Amino acid sequence: MKIIGTGLGRTGTMSLKLALEQLGFGPCYHMEAVFNDLEKRVPQWNDALAGQPDWEKTFEGFDSGVDWPIAGFYRELYAAYPDAKFILSTRSPDSWAASFRATIAKLLEERGMAAEPMKPWLEMAYGVIARSGFPDGLSDAERMARFTAHNEAVKQTIPAGQLLVFEVKQGWDPLCRFLGIDVPQGPFPRTNDRAEFWDLVSGGQ
Repeated sequence: MKIIGTGLGRTGTMSLKLALEQLGFGPCYHMEAVFNDLEKRVPQWNDALAGQPDWEKTFEGFDSGVDWPIAGFYRELYAAYPDAKFILSTRSPDSWAASFRATIAKLLEERGMAAEPMKPWLEMAYGVIARSGFPDGLSDAERMARFTAHNEAVKQTIPAGQLLVFEVKQGWDPLCRFLGIDVPQGPFPRTNDRAEFWDLVSGGQ
């Protein structure tokens, strides 16, 4: 793994995934990869939750990764890939809390009503997200405080020279400077708004 995202879900991680792939650092691992191969990938992350990860097998075929579950294991991944570059995708805490509440939190709070094939994935995702500091039942104020605490903990863990703090609205320039490559032509990818999130987790139904 050459590039590892430490930013929580709903911080532009899908846009960042597409950007990294466009820049030649793909394929880029994202929760979408788990969703698209539940039988293989959910047990790998359950092993990680149990303290027995196999990172080489988990990330086989990937050059980069962003989003949860990855963001929930940034300390372990820094230990496993000490020479990687890390990207902390972020946004304002209030806008993040509102987006998280309307998407991921709502999905997980209703996980008991999900179709049976979805439940192992949702339970794993809940385990990772709760481990990151976001169990069910938090207020927006608590989520905002914990979001800020996560970002600060990342900055304290990853050496500054290996870490880019990045908002996708900043576009190509800071990302490409950090990676030491030329800015490509065309706009920075922007995707996975709330409607797209629900389309993805419903399998497009």
